[in-house]
Amino acid sequence: MQALDHAGPEEPVPDSDPVAFMVSIIRAHNWSSALQVNSPGPAPSMSIIAQDMRELDRVIADRLVSGVPLVGQVAHYIIAAGGKRLRPSLLLLTCGALGYRDKQRFNLAAVVEFIHTATLLHDDVVDDSALRRGNATANETFGNPASVLVGDFLYSRAFQMMVDAQNMRIMQVLADATNVIAEGEVQQLMNMHNAALDEVGYLHVIRSKTAKLFEASARVGAILSDSSPEMEETCAQYGQALGTAFQVIDDVLDYTGDAAVMGKNLGDDLREGKTTLPLIAAMQRGTASQRDLIKTAIETGGVAMLDQVVSIVRATGALDVARLAATQEAQRAITAARQLPAGAHTECLIQLAAQLLKRQS
Repeated sequence: MQALDHAGPEEPVPDSDPVAFMVSIIRAHNWSSALQVNSPGPAPSMSIIAQDMRELDRVIADRLVSGVPLVGQVAHYIIAAGGKRLRPSLLLLTCGALGYRDKQRFNLAAVVEFIHTATLLHDDVVDDSALRRGNATANETFGNPASVLVGDFLYSRAFQMMVDAQNMRIMQVLADATNVIAEGEVQQLMNMHNAALDEVGYLHVIRSKTAKLFEASARVGAILSDSSPEMEETCAQYGQALGTAFQVIDDVLDYTGDAAVMGKNLGDDLREGKTTLPLIAAMQRGTASQRDLIKTAIETGGVAMLDQVVSIVRATGALDVARLAATQEAQRAITAARQLPAGAHTECLIQLAAQLLKRQS
């Protein structure tokens, strides 16, 4: 789901030019990540934003430069670790579909990536995670204080960059989204080890902490394009549905995925006491003894019970329930995308939602 530069990664340039050096590192990592994430092959239409993604890399590298060495080291570490760049891609695709070509789209695409990266830095500290995207997390490498403070730097740098757009509506959308994401993270924290969380509560959390930035990315693309309020809302609905489907599939993969492909440890959700849709569905459909076992595993963070939990999740058909929920959200995204002007960018948005259900990492 990431733009793929078919020319391959370029050799890093000497670090006498910190921006150019950062760009070369980012591109090399993104190229290899795209090969891994999209195997057996990305949607051909994603190449339509390949040049946009290269320009985004340059903006990111330029705005990561700091006079404080540790800031640059930690920020460089997590940005260069790769990632799907799904949120900035969504903003760029929306701009393309609606005919907006001004360079401000690169600035704001970098903003949403910085906000997302800041949340990752903070999440990994809160969750005590040791592995992300197949690499040691920043907090594992540099320690919790550095990760938290560099996350703060990325948030503040993102808000500096928002000002460049000189658009109060965009600032409002992104500021509100950042606040909702923070609230969602607190809600998730409050629900840790809460086996009583139901599907409504679960959806509320993931639409706040995950889907909100997808929604904001698409909405900002519409605002930049000077679209009607109706089109803006359509784009926002696409982003929300896509982000919800993305998180549901992510929660499914925690019980079915391949750790080597996913780049994180299986069972992390259970270890952290997260009551996700596969577990909710399994408790709804299972026997009393099966419900009690899952409840105990959630309340105690019982990773030792992971194999039993996985067996119950599979036996009860809970994975099918979760996949159906993701499919419905993906279809909602496709329905919204079909209301955008016809063209290659719109078709790419449609394919993005359809392919989301096949993701393995």
